[in-house]
Amino acid sequence: MCISTLMLAMASAARPSHDELKKQVADTERAFAATMKARDHAAFTSFLADEAIFFAGPTPLRGREAVANAWRKYYDGERAPFSWEPEQVEVVDSGTLAYSGGPVYDPSGRVVGRYNSIWRLEAPGRWKIVFDRGEAPPCQCGKKE
Repeated sequence: MCISTLMLAMASAARPSHDELKKQVADTERAFAATMKARDHAAFTSFLADEAIFFAGPTPLRGREAVANAWRKYYDGERAPFSWEPEQVEVVDSGTLAYSGGPVYDPSGRVVGRYNSIWRLEAPGRWKIVFDRGEAPPCQCGKKE
């Protein structure tokens, strides 16, 4: 009984705090976004879980290879067609899944959409994206500037 109590205490002490996990996810999201600015498609692909699903168009992209192939076009050329950054990050109590979401910008810095991503902890400190969905900004119909 003492050994199992000691092991439980050691496991709890080794686990990052909720705030540390949120920071890991935010930092991972920023590194993921930096692949676009750096024009580094291979680095982008390294953040994808094997079973990643990206919602784009009428049919979701399923699997790392399908997502990577579909996103290759965004990495062509010298200038990134868009950028993004985390605005909100949450981690479930178990510390194994996380949400990140935030604005998507066009090259001039104007908000053109929002992304929503789900990350899974695959190894200590190693988060991989499993779900991603982008959406257009809400309609500003009738709003005066």
